[in-house]
Amino acid sequence: MQSLEIVSRLLPDVRAGRKRHTIRWREREIVPGPMLYVNVQDVFDTVMVWVTHVEKMPLSDVAARLGKSAEWPDAELLEGMREHYPSIGVDSEVTVIHHLPPAAYVKS
Repeated sequence: MQSLEIVSRLLPDVRAGRKRHTIRWREREIVPGPMLYVNVQDVFDTVMVWVTHVEKMPLSDVAARLGKSAEWPDAELLEGMREHYPSIGVDSEVTVIHHLPPAAYVKS
Protein backbone atom coordinates (compact mmCIF):
# COMPACT_ATOMS: atom_id res chain seq x y z
CA MET A 1 0.00 0.00 0.00
CA GLN A 2 1.43 3.36 -0.95
CA SER A 3 1.42 6.00 1.75
CA LEU A 4 2.58 9.52 2.51
CA GLU A 5 3.08 11.29 5.79
CA ILE A 6 1.06 14.45 6.35
CA VAL A 7 1.15 17.09 9.07
CA SER A 8 -1.73 16.80 11.51
CA ARG A 9 -3.11 20.30 10.85
CA LEU A 10 -4.00 19.26 7.27
CA LEU A 11 -5.87 16.06 8.10
CA PRO A 12 -9.23 17.72 8.90
CA ASP A 13 -9.25 19.29 5.42
CA VAL A 14 -8.38 15.94 3.81
CA ARG A 15 -11.14 14.19 5.76
CA ALA A 16 -13.70 16.87 4.83
CA GLY A 17 -12.74 16.69 1.14
CA ARG A 18 -11.47 20.28 1.06
CA LYS A 19 -7.85 19.21 0.46
CA ARG A 20 -7.69 17.08 -2.68
CA HIS A 21 -4.05 17.33 -3.65
CA THR A 22 -0.62 17.37 -2.11
CA ILE A 23 2.63 18.87 -3.39
CA ARG A 24 5.75 16.79 -2.82
CA TRP A 25 9.43 17.19 -3.61
CA ARG A 26 11.94 14.36 -3.81
CA GLU A 27 9.67 11.85 -2.09
CA ARG A 28 8.64 8.34 -3.08
CA GLU A 29 6.80 7.81 -6.33
CA ILE A 30 3.02 7.73 -6.02
CA VAL A 31 0.78 6.26 -8.72
CA PRO A 32 -2.98 6.34 -9.29
CA GLY A 33 -4.89 4.08 -6.93
CA PRO A 34 -5.37 3.80 -3.17
CA MET A 35 -3.07 5.80 -0.91
CA LEU A 36 -2.92 6.16 2.84
CA TYR A 37 -2.14 9.51 4.46
CA VAL A 38 -0.40 8.96 7.80
CA ASN A 39 -0.29 11.64 10.48
CA VAL A 40 3.39 12.43 11.23
CA GLN A 41 2.54 12.83 14.92
CA ASP A 42 0.34 9.73 15.31
CA VAL A 43 0.84 6.75 12.98
CA PHE A 44 -2.56 5.37 14.01
CA ASP A 45 -4.29 8.47 12.61
CA THR A 46 -4.72 7.73 8.91
CA VAL A 47 -6.96 8.64 5.98
CA MET A 48 -7.42 6.51 2.86
CA VAL A 49 -7.88 8.33 -0.46
CA TRP A 50 -7.90 7.39 -4.12
CA VAL A 51 -5.16 9.04 -6.23
CA THR A 52 -6.60 10.01 -9.60
CA HIS A 53 -3.49 11.38 -11.27
CA VAL A 54 0.02 12.64 -10.64
CA GLU A 55 1.74 15.56 -12.38
CA LYS A 56 5.32 16.81 -12.36
CA MET A 57 5.98 20.51 -12.85
CA PRO A 58 8.12 23.38 -11.56
CA LEU A 59 6.92 24.73 -8.22
CA SER A 60 6.35 28.07 -9.97
CA ASP A 61 3.56 26.46 -12.08
CA VAL A 62 1.66 24.81 -9.23
CA ALA A 63 -0.53 27.69 -8.07
CA ALA A 64 -1.82 28.41 -11.58
CA ARG A 65 -2.41 24.71 -12.26
CA LEU A 66 -4.49 24.39 -9.09
CA GLY A 67 -6.38 27.66 -9.63
CA LYS A 68 -4.78 29.27 -6.59
CA SER A 69 -2.62 32.00 -8.14
CA ALA A 70 -4.26 34.75 -6.06
CA GLU A 71 -3.93 32.74 -2.82
CA TRP A 72 -0.42 31.42 -3.43
CA PRO A 73 1.96 33.99 -4.95
CA ASP A 74 5.36 32.41 -5.66
CA ALA A 75 6.99 33.85 -2.54
CA GLU A 76 4.21 32.61 -0.25
CA LEU A 77 4.08 29.14 -1.81
CA LEU A 78 7.86 28.87 -1.60
CA GLU A 79 7.84 29.91 2.06
CA GLY A 80 5.19 27.30 2.86
CA MET A 81 7.02 24.56 1.00
CA ARG A 82 10.29 25.40 2.76
CA GLU A 83 8.65 24.48 6.07
CA HIS A 84 8.81 20.89 4.80
CA TYR A 85 11.66 21.09 2.28
CA PRO A 86 14.19 23.76 3.36
CA SER A 87 16.29 23.61 0.19
CA ILE A 88 13.44 23.67 -2.36
CA GLY A 89 13.49 26.47 -4.94
CA VAL A 90 10.76 28.09 -7.01
CA ASP A 91 12.17 26.32 -10.09
CA SER A 92 12.37 22.89 -8.40
CA GLU A 93 10.38 20.14 -10.08
CA VAL A 94 7.64 18.95 -7.73
CA THR A 95 5.01 16.25 -7.89
CA VAL A 96 1.37 17.24 -7.53
CA ILE A 97 -0.72 14.29 -6.37
CA HIS A 98 -4.47 14.66 -6.97
CA HIS A 99 -6.96 12.51 -5.08
CA LEU A 100 -10.66 12.08 -4.46
CA PRO A 101 -12.17 12.95 -1.10
CA PRO A 102 -12.04 10.06 1.39
CA ALA A 103 -15.81 9.54 1.14
CA ALA A 104 -15.36 8.74 -2.56
CA TYR A 105 -12.80 6.00 -1.86
CA VAL A 106 -14.24 2.63 -2.72
CA LYS A 107 -12.28 -0.59 -2.24
CA SER A 108 -12.27 -2.78 -5.31
